[in-house]
Amino acid sequence: MIRRLGGKIRRLRQRDQLSQADLARRIGFSKRSRGYISEIENDKKTPPAEVIVRLALLFGVSTDYLLRDDIPMMADED
Repeated sequence: MIRRLGGKIRRLRQRDQLSQADLARRIGFSKRSRGYISEIENDKKTPPAEVIVRLALLFGVSTDYLLRDDIPMMADED
């Protein structure tokens, strides 16, 4: 099971075949914010609650899944 927020976001982004620039645009940032997405995925920055909610809605997961270590998204993550 992926435990860190950044790793979960990276996995979901890759699952949906989005570039970091695509993800930035879809959550309301300019495509130049690709560096910000990279910092989140590498656990160098923690996004504010508003961004976590946008990410959860975009990826179809709960905010609990993104933030907690003990909630698998899929059965194969156990």
